[in-house]
Amino acid sequence: MSSHGDPIPMIARKSAGLKGEANVPGDKSISHRSLILGAMAVGETKVTGLLEGQDVLDTAKAMQAFGAEVEKRGDTWHVHGVGVGGFAEPGNVIDCGNSGTGVRLIMGAMATTPITATFTGDASLNKRPMARVTDPLALFGARAYGRSGGRLPMTIVGAADAIPVRYATPVPSAQVKSAVLLAGLNAPGETVVIEREATRDHSERMLTGFGAQVTTEETDEGRVITLVGQPELKPQTIIVPRDPSSAAFPVCAALITEGSDVLVPNIGLNPTRAGLFFTLQEMGAELTFENMREEGGEPVADLRAKFSPNLKGIEVPAERAASMIDEYPVLSVVAAFAQGKTHMPGVKELRVKESDRIDAMATGLRLNGVEVDEGEDWWTVHGRGFGDVKGGATAQSHLDHRIAMSFLVMGLATEEPVRVDDGGPIATSFPIFENLMTSLGADLGREA
Repeated sequence: MSSHGDPIPMIARKSAGLKGEANVPGDKSISHRSLILGAMAVGETKVTGLLEGQDVLDTAKAMQAFGAEVEKRGDTWHVHGVGVGGFAEPGNVIDCGNSGTGVRLIMGAMATTPITATFTGDASLNKRPMARVTDPLALFGARAYGRSGGRLPMTIVGAADAIPVRYATPVPSAQVKSAVLLAGLNAPGETVVIEREATRDHSERMLTGFGAQVTTEETDEGRVITLVGQPELKPQTIIVPRDPSSAAFPVCAALITEGSDVLVPNIGLNPTRAGLFFTLQEMGAELTFENMREEGGEPVADLRAKFSPNLKGIEVPAERAASMIDEYPVLSVVAAFAQGKTHMPGVKELRVKESDRIDAMATGLRLNGVEVDEGEDWWTVHGRGFGDVKGGATAQSHLDHRIAMSFLVMGLATEEPVRVDDGGPIATSFPIFENLMTSLGADLGREA
């Protein structure tokens, strides 16, 4: 079932010649951070390309509640910030909807200002543990009062005299790291975060872009990130790069669909996110980066993907998993059309995503005529080469947007159509997926 009731069965049929520009949605991680840092700068930050999904709109509302002016005029969002330490106490409860990123970053941003705020979310967010963020925020002097197990609704009482913190993250989490760094902005001296395993570095890059002093050092302890507190953040003009995880679908569809040539403009190529594209190039994909540039401290390029009939199976390095964890489902589809085996180790995290993604993909691929081996933290797809993948089956999406989109991409190149039991969940991350793919020439849609 999709979130809005009845399932939406979908079907994809063999297509030819996907052509044109695929304008995928903006990056969610960078959208949240541009609003929060814009609210903590002095003056007007302008943001274009913001992902206007519910999660990000909830963060925009929260920044208004803390005293920043946030409004959209034309295609541009204008954020009049109140400065570091300038947040006002919100008059009402802050509802962060479904967004774990939103609530954890906002808690960090307000934790070192002497104000009190209460946070809540939807049923799913209110089940998620917040202690991983409130524990380090307590070190600054903030106090948190929530439901048992450290769950929302939760009230945070910001520290009146914040002290800087040195904190080693117990689990790799960009959200926890970012919350601590945002809290460190209004603490005197240096706040230090130590990561044993590197995570996405959008916060460090954007903090630097706004004028904070942030240094990163690789040491025996791990990655040591140091932020100098109490800077005056300067407003920025930000063009949000488009989301690499969404770009994966039109890119992979072009590679396996005969006669295709698709341009995906303005894609974020942050090395902590772009592992899929380098993996595809190693497989022999005709995938090129044009117009390389930097936007808001992030590397960006236009991706051109062309039909690649001579793909080869490869061993994907386990250490690359973190930079492409959400892209393995669609990579496994491309692997089915390659010659030889593609082995994907170090991916146990896929077992605990929105669904068990290894099991969901392996089951659906087998139904559609592709041999797959799997273990607890690895899987191998035995590629059949272009023109020899049968299709013809219905894959279960397990309420997982990425599984649904991956099988619809597959159906564009199989001999027989591929169906998905429910395409409803696609709306959570990529509401324009169906329209965008059909505008390129893909034969996919809803089944009556």
